[in-house]
Amino acid sequence: MNDKFTLGNDASSLSSRGSRRNSAHMLPVTDWLCDVSDNTRLSDLVEVQFKNTRKGYFHNADRLPLEKGSVVVVEANPGYDLGEVVLTGELVKLQMKKYHIDTDRYEVRNILRFATDQDLERAREAHSREQATMIKSRQLAKSLGLEMKIGDVEYQGDGSKAIFYYIADGRVDFRQLIKVYAETFRIRVEMKQIGARQEAGRIGGTGPCGRELCCSTWITNFSSVGTGAARLQNISPNLQKLAGQCAKLKCCLNYEVPVYEEAQKKMPPRHVPLETQDGSFYLFSTDPLAEQVTYSTDEHVPANLVTIPASRAMAILEMNRRGEKPFSLEEKAGAKTEELGYHNVVGQDDVTRFDRKKRDKNRRRPNRDRRRER
Repeated sequence: MNDKFTLGNDASSLSSRGSRRNSAHMLPVTDWLCDVSDNTRLSDLVEVQFKNTRKGYFHNADRLPLEKGSVVVVEANPGYDLGEVVLTGELVKLQMKKYHIDTDRYEVRNILRFATDQDLERAREAHSREQATMIKSRQLAKSLGLEMKIGDVEYQGDGSKAIFYYIADGRVDFRQLIKVYAETFRIRVEMKQIGARQEAGRIGGTGPCGRELCCSTWITNFSSVGTGAARLQNISPNLQKLAGQCAKLKCCLNYEVPVYEEAQKKMPPRHVPLETQDGSFYLFSTDPLAEQVTYSTDEHVPANLVTIPASRAMAILEMNRRGEKPFSLEEKAGAKTEELGYHNVVGQDDVTRFDRKKRDKNRRRPNRDRRRER
């Protein structure tokens, strides 16, 4: 009998050796040491992932032949829980260090065994009650007048415990709520507060870009996003467009910030005008990626805008420091710029050329008729 099982419709697929793209709303994990021999013997620590983004670290005390995607039964308090192995070997220690998990304070429990058919069936039965429990728990919290929102409910694999994830602006006294939940659902209750970004990551969805939310697919750490990232990229500060489904600024605003910061180093300072023989020019706008800047002859309003390369602006600033003034902003004084106008892309022929041929044919017909009469 094979002791390895999968989670049915929720089973994951191995995209490449050492890399696993997990199923619905589960973060991908890459084992960079998958090709190193005896990697699992270096450490018995195993990273196990549960519903959505919740993870835990356990000891493989019995030295089970674990692989990525193996569904295992782990110790819990109380009872046991079911999860999927996503990382083994020496990299688990680095993961724990990344999340600031101290093994001296963090109780590392053991992996009991591979999941059996009975364990999987019991876990499916427990997870099937999560939606109804979440709706009922919201009604109970509202009846007690608590300023909080139940964002998600996660049942333990054996069905003896449930984690209620909630969102609240301030502190909430839910001692009475826990008693009501325990009496209503006949389970052990654990309350865990999460933020708006964590809620979006657990629930999932589709962003305005047409792809699945980054927070529910691959983001492991949430970093703060400020409006300065939008200003640096010359994005219009429209909060309705910049906000994601969590009502916070989109995480993707931070993706290109390092590129813009590096390109911004090549841009001239904003409050230093360029002095030429034609007059003073003030910085109006910049395009860091194209390495171009636009200057205006007026400091407050756009007037006589001139766009030049950023390198040219830096060269003029260096000349101004030496007390020199160029003839103009352009590199060559009096150089004529090519005006881009309309070009006939069809060619030399006019679009009415067929009409003229048709008219010529009509004119020749009377002559032919006269010849026939003669």
